[in-house]
Amino acid sequence: MSSGDQALIRRALEVAAAADPRDVPIGAVVFAADGTELACAANAREETGDPTAHAEVLALRAAARVVGDGWRLEGATLAVTVEPCTMCAGALVLARVQRLVFGAWEPKTGAVGSLWDVVRDRRLTHRPQVRGGVLADECSALLTEFFARQR
Repeated sequence: MSSGDQALIRRALEVAAAADPRDVPIGAVVFAADGTELACAANAREETGDPTAHAEVLALRAAARVVGDGWRLEGATLAVTVEPCTMCAGALVLARVQRLVFGAWEPKTGAVGSLWDVVRDRRLTHRPQVRGGVLADECSALLTEFFARQR
């Protein structure tokens, strides 16, 4: 496993840990091709009352604003603590993200290989590189702790 990918997920874990305590602690960070952090976000569905306020979507929106050159994030890497759902997988494909690195697999809703594989669908015109399972145990532990507190 690449220490560079681990560093990306460690940063996403920091972001997830700072999430509103009512929201599922998922963190996402968008990095430019040169490794510069463009934007980060944690889940904010409960905080905002917005069903689309997933960490990935919020981070992609913020990164697009930083780039300021339209909606394309070509050359960017999205690091996220959990395998993206269908909405988030579709969003990163449409944003033209070059690379996705994620931590924990999500067998119930994952759309990057678990339940579906949206990002590798050959019918799409853009397919990012994917690296999953990076620091999966640490990422899963954050979720396990959150859901244990909910019970």
